[in-house]
Amino acid sequence: MLARPIAGYNEMTSHACLGGQQLDKRSAMADSTSAHILVVDDEAEVRALLRTGLEREGFAVSEAKDGASLMAVLEKGNVDLITLDVRLSGEDGFSLAREVRAKQNVPIVMLTGMGDMTDRVVGLELGADDYITKPFHMREVLARIRAVLRRYAPVAAEASRASHGLQKSARYAFDGWNLDIARRELKDPEDQLCELTTAEFNLLAILVERPGRVLSRDELMDLLKGHDWTPLDRSIDGLVARLRKKIERGSESPQLVKTVRGVGYAFAGQVRRH
Repeated sequence: MLARPIAGYNEMTSHACLGGQQLDKRSAMADSTSAHILVVDDEAEVRALLRTGLEREGFAVSEAKDGASLMAVLEKGNVDLITLDVRLSGEDGFSLAREVRAKQNVPIVMLTGMGDMTDRVVGLELGADDYITKPFHMREVLARIRAVLRRYAPVAAEASRASHGLQKSARYAFDGWNLDIARRELKDPEDQLCELTTAEFNLLAILVERPGRVLSRDELMDLLKGHDWTPLDRSIDGLVARLRKKIERGSESPQLVKTVRGVGYAFAGQVRRH
């Protein structure tokens, strides 16, 4: 019998996931039937909890207890999303997130027992797509994972079509930058990989594929999230700001992603397909 509560969940979570009560299937999305989730946590109890809850919803699940086992699973491929504990024993989750981003643009949802806003911001800036604080409810974990997978899906589907030869070109060049849709990679003018979150990559792909076209905030939100947003959701502005910081280096005045006052945004770079 455990002498202490598991750090990753509370009483309500254990009843929802391990006490035999069925989670609400009405919220299950089609993407959960095939998505492969890699759970990275140094606590076996937390890994077991997440595996149980995710598998009940149709996800395939792999586990890793440290950075080495994370990379070993990642190298095998076919990982659709990673849940990553920030405070692994003797390791820094932030550094691991950076290392993952340098290898693949797989979505990352970070988990931590700390609620400090600074940690949230650092995690997101290093490439995490979302952040969950322990103790968590399994319903929240499932909702956030599905939301990230939905944001990832539009460009991932396009990348899949490209890899099967159904698209003339999935690579674009602009102002020295190179964007590879199929591999989900962005390289800077020095041919170095630029770390982007899933949402940042999706936004850039949408803009680059429509150079010169003015896209309203609503159009961009539809392309990024489908119907999974509300009119009060203005997160697109923050997303554009973060993307600019990464691709408009040394420029106080944006030259690539232009603001069209009162309307939205347009990509002003000279784009060509490879």
